[in-house]
Amino acid sequence: MESDPRDPVARPDRPRTDVSGPVRLDATDRKILTLLQQDTTLPLDEMASRVGASRTPVWNRIRRMREQGVIRAQVALLDPEALGLEACFFVLIRTAEHDPDWAARFLTAVRARPEVVEAHRLAGDIDYLLKVQVRNARAYDRFYQALTAEVRVQSMTALLSMEQMKSTTALPIEG
Repeated sequence: MESDPRDPVARPDRPRTDVSGPVRLDATDRKILTLLQQDTTLPLDEMASRVGASRTPVWNRIRRMREQGVIRAQVALLDPEALGLEACFFVLIRTAEHDPDWAARFLTAVRARPEVVEAHRLAGDIDYLLKVQVRNARAYDRFYQALTAEVRVQSMTALLSMEQMKSTTALPIEG
C-alpha cells in the first residue's frame, strides 16, 4: 500500500484501506478483542472457554479480524524504564512549510528515528506532535539536533513528562 507523502504519520503496514466506516463486530468479536488486548499469549482453548465458543470458531474470528485490519499486530509491550529510557518528551512542532516534498522528508526523518514512539499531524496552532522516549536530556538534545539538521521547522517545543499517570494500548470496545 502506498502511503500519502503529505501525511507524515501514515502507517504503510495498516492493511485496512477503506473509509467506509468501522468493521461490524458482534458481542463475541468484542469479547475476543478485549481478551487479546489484555493478554495476547492467552491459549486459544482458554480464550474460547471465556467467550463461550469452541476453539475453531474463535480462531476463524481472529483470522477474519486480522484480514479486516481490526487486529494490526500482536506485540510485546516493553517497560521503558527497565530499558533505561527514563525520559519521555512530547515535542510540539510548527512549520511554515507544507509542500509535499517537505512532508515526505519529515515523514522519512520521523520514521527513521526509533526514539519517536508516536507521531501525529494535528489541526490547530501546532502542526505535529511527537512522543519521544530517550535515556535523558542529552539524548533528547541529540535527537533534536539530528531532526532539525534534516528538516527545517519553524519552532520546536519539548515538554518533559514528569509522571506517566495512565498508559494503555487497549482501545475501548463498544458494546
